Amino acid sequence: MPFRTKPELALAMLARALDAGVPAGWVAADEIYGQHSGLRLALEERGMPYVLAVPVSQSVFTVLDGRPVQCRADAVSTALPESGWTRLSAGAGAKGPRLYDWARVPIRLLSEPGRYWLLVRRSRTDGELAHYLCFCPPDAALADLVAVAGARWAIEESFQTAKGEVGLDHYQVRRYDAW
Repeated sequence: MPFRTKPELALAMLARALDAGVPAGWVAADEIYGQHSGLRLALEERGMPYVLAVPVSQSVFTVLDGRPVQCRADAVSTALPESGWTRLSAGAGAKGPRLYDWARVPIRLLSEPGRYWLLVRRSRTDGELAHYLCFCPPDAALADLVAVAGARWAIEESFQTAKGEVGLDHYQVRRYDAW
């Protein structure tokens, strides 16, 4: 089998699951997967909504200062006015609701309106920003996108628990052969 990247393997796995009729409403993933344009395109072709984290250097097409431009995600987020942010919970955490400030900006303006967004999360404590590319139904609310982004944290926590409790981080179970 030829070498494949993690996003290519994930895409193959997703394609098999969707082809088999496994129900799925959204796809959420971290930056490794979010910056893979082939994965995004394949999901869009299937009509599968997604919220995928991307690095600050991710290039997007949007409107800044009234002009359509191609720029980095962080250029879009730093240009957002304070009125563009909404405080929402990304789900329950160990210390209560995980409250962040969120904003979304339309991107890919020549495509279907309301389907493509740059979602930005801002930490209330230190102002740190996280960016997500989103493809969604036109009627999806900001709260919907936030809920999907927040659902990924539960998965990450499960992985951390599995690594600690059953040794999924040890070499014996990193290969398919061991399973």
